[in-house]
Amino acid sequence: MERLSLVEKSPYYWEEEPIIEKKQQNKLSNKYRLIDLCCGAGGLSAGFELTNLFEVVLGLDIYTSAMETFRHNHPFSSTILGDIRKITDKMFLDTIGNMQVNVVAAGVPCQGFSISNKKRNAYDERNFMFLEVIRLANNVEPDIILIENVSGMKSTGQGSFVKNIEQALSNVGTGYNVTHGMVNAVDFGVPQYRKRLIFIGLKKKLNINEFLFPNPTHGNGLPLKHTTVWDAISDLPFILSGESANEYRSNPNSKYQELMRERSQGLFNYQAPNHPQATIKRIEQTIPGQPMYENYKQRIRLSWDTQSPTQLAGGIRSQFQFGHPEVPRGLTIRERARIQSFPDDYIFKGGIVQGRVQTGNAVPPLLAKAIAFQLGQVLTGAGVG
Repeated sequence: MERLSLVEKSPYYWEEEPIIEKKQQNKLSNKYRLIDLCCGAGGLSAGFELTNLFEVVLGLDIYTSAMETFRHNHPFSSTILGDIRKITDKMFLDTIGNMQVNVVAAGVPCQGFSISNKKRNAYDERNFMFLEVIRLANNVEPDIILIENVSGMKSTGQGSFVKNIEQALSNVGTGYNVTHGMVNAVDFGVPQYRKRLIFIGLKKKLNINEFLFPNPTHGNGLPLKHTTVWDAISDLPFILSGESANEYRSNPNSKYQELMRERSQGLFNYQAPNHPQATIKRIEQTIPGQPMYENYKQRIRLSWDTQSPTQLAGGIRSQFQFGHPEVPRGLTIRERARIQSFPDDYIFKGGIVQGRVQTGNAVPPLLAKAIAFQLGQVLTGAGVG
């Protein structure tokens, strides 16, 4: 069956020859090395780095604004801006040199699998990007390969993609033992319901048959409660539509806010959308927790005492998705970043619309951190140095 290109391409995709920025790596570092393919703004990389066990040696993506964000926040990582299908094996190897790579990870494009995509189709060309990840991973045969995607992948193509990915991963190099599991970001301290399907391939030489996914840290019956929208953003200035702020005006109201503000020297990406009066009135008249538009149930006004629904990228001309619980406006990029668990010193480039796309596509760093810590334990236990 022919693979279809079903969507309008973003003008922010770099379709020319790949642009490589190679950075000198610290040869004395004792951290495990991560390559992040389809890195986007860098949520997965940020989570791995939060463990202090990993360093990101390479990020690759086609999306120019996301790559600008990634480079700003990961200044010591080499980068490749371009279509992964245009990255030759030689180009890839020349960029990373002869270093030992411990983890190759990829949040492959998820729009073809996402249940929020009304046009999703098993033959969407984006669904086959994992084959390019496999191709590049074959060049370095890392100790671990991680592929991440939305929960909708399980049902797309009657489940054939799950089997195909498992088989492809198991056949990389000298072979991998593959496990897949469903995790929900809300169970790891993220103030958002966000289910992800994660594949973990462990090199057979590690002598570990199955990866054990981390147990939830937050939720009913656990010492830590789920993080709410109030816990996430109630300390941020209550600005109106069209207004902005560059400094905090109150102290943190929760442990989560303390964590988000821990390293930040100021307030960034805090520009409120400039709505027409009709939109302001619509948000104002919407009860928190309810949809603002009858035909767009995913566009709701958030409620303080619950978690956010899954935050979406919203396409190449992204509209605001969520209304603020108290102020009649859409969220700032910083508020969206908080809902994804990006710390406040993580700065997004490209403006409000591109910031929405980047935050909507990202892996929540706190979820990535939980997975990364478990992978670090695997590597340490297997004696990988």
